[in-house]
Amino acid sequence: MAKSYGSLWRKREKRMSNDNYMVVNIRDYLQKGQKDVTREESLLETISGFYCPLNPSIEKFLKEQAIEFTKKNQSVTYLVFSKDDAALVGYFTLTAKPITVKEGIFSKTLQRKISRVSEHSKERQTFHLSAYLIAQLGKNFTDGANNRITGKQLIKIAVDKVKEVQYMLGGVVAFLEAEMNDKLLDFYEKQNDFKKFDIRRADSMNENLLVQMLVTV
Repeated sequence: MAKSYGSLWRKREKRMSNDNYMVVNIRDYLQKGQKDVTREESLLETISGFYCPLNPSIEKFLKEQAIEFTKKNQSVTYLVFSKDDAALVGYFTLTAKPITVKEGIFSKTLQRKISRVSEHSKERQTFHLSAYLIAQLGKNFTDGANNRITGKQLIKIAVDKVKEVQYMLGGVVAFLEAEMNDKLLDFYEKQNDFKKFDIRRADSMNENLLVQMLVTV
């Protein structure tokens, strides 16, 4: 894997500020018109070794949906590698989606930031805006790779990537959806400055609730 990844590593124009990790957009593997027709096979081989027992849906998305979603421009997945030996330590997926935020639940300063890029409904007392969604985020537990990056480091890398996009396109908010788990919510809220703004059901047939949380970028 390290050999097939080496050429992609050298071609990256931008590097993350964290010197221990390298972030690769899986589009780099999927570029058309290249002589190397085995790139997608190399990608499939790389992600086949991803293992996430704490959340099987994270593993399933990477192995079964991430490539197609990227090809269809529904989202883009980024792989995070250790620079020491090019081992896959985690990944995250980004996309853009509209959100609705209720008026008055945040500080006036944050509310002013949101109001600049949103449509305000006086009748409903809400702000409607486009935001960057961190749709997936997970560490690789294969061979102890999860111990080579912390959750805080991984979320920072994802937010830094959002900031790169925000620099080019604008916008002020990134958000994610987390399961109703006190430890997980504490991780996002107290350790990474995310703020709750709503709760929704995972789907119409599912009783699981997801807490929607945002952070300014």
